Amino acid sequence: MNARQVVVYDGEFPMHRGGTLLNPTFAYETWGALNAARDNTIIIFTGLSPSAHAASSPKDPTPGWWEDMIGPHKPIDTHRYFVICVNSLGSCFGSTGPASMDPRTNEIYRLNFPVLSLEDVASAGREVLRHLDIEHLYAVIGPSMGGMTSLAFEVMYPGMSERLVLMSTGPRSMPFSMALRSLQREMIRRDPDFKDGNYPPHHVPLAGMRMARKLGMITYRSAEEWRLRFGRERTPTDQAGGDPFGLVFEVESYLEHHAKKFTGQFDPNCYLYLSRASDLFDIAEHGATVEAGLAHVQAEKILIIGVKTDFLFPIYQQQELADGLTKAGRQVEYVALDSLQGHDSFLVDMDSYRPIVSKFFS
Repeated sequence: MNARQVVVYDGEFPMHRGGTLLNPTFAYETWGALNAARDNTIIIFTGLSPSAHAASSPKDPTPGWWEDMIGPHKPIDTHRYFVICVNSLGSCFGSTGPASMDPRTNEIYRLNFPVLSLEDVASAGREVLRHLDIEHLYAVIGPSMGGMTSLAFEVMYPGMSERLVLMSTGPRSMPFSMALRSLQREMIRRDPDFKDGNYPPHHVPLAGMRMARKLGMITYRSAEEWRLRFGRERTPTDQAGGDPFGLVFEVESYLEHHAKKFTGQFDPNCYLYLSRASDLFDIAEHGATVEAGLAHVQAEKILIIGVKTDFLFPIYQQQELADGLTKAGRQVEYVALDSLQGHDSFLVDMDSYRPIVSKFFS
């Protein structure tokens, strides 16, 4: 079973930085029901790698990536709200991306896909809402890359939502995270199997993807969590397989497991495009400065959650958002958590996040 639904755009979809897509597809999933006033919708924009399957449903009972957050009597209560999660344009889970067929050429886009921006992802979300005849939102929610997409949505469609929730994100990417993503992209592109993006679907650059994923996994958690979780524990000796540089420590085995799992799911070209889109985003492009860009956000009530151990989107970036939006006259609640899980806290530290989100939506 699959709860995924799609919208097929009719005609040429304009891209923020130039070019168009012909009849692109936008994938999404929904939970709950739209009320009579059509004003109880919450839309969720995801981080770089998730699909639209944020939670289980009767159509797809498999657990979603935000299972503990969405559902009946959960913080995002599907008895009260109509919840939509949109798969990012440029991804490989139902929305059109570099791994999709270009109807103009009947060939896979690959690196002929236009430059992707998070503004394009936001525009695709708007098309999903238009398809569902929804013109007013109760809230927009975005963690990580999805937070920047949510900001793009807010400034492109001001006044459409009452509330905004931003988690572990910032008004723009900063040099440290940009450097990390640049190195991840280089790992993929230097894999001999990358073939300038022209790899066949059955023979993707696995080694490059595994290294990029491992680096990503390291940046998603804090050094203190690594210490407490793994210490210097070793794997069983037979896992080294006679290789003097094989998997000796449990932390190495953990990274290898998650890297293999990821490479079987995500298309490398899609990863490159979404990674670059994250680097390109800057709210200052919607004003002369970050402050001027944030002034376009009209959601009246805003929740911003940051984590002190997050070094991918450091806590000062959430403070910058809170200060800028407060100065713009918005009602802002800012929470800085001490969670050990770093950037991934919004996915795994539910004991910290659930009460905050529940209170905001109550």
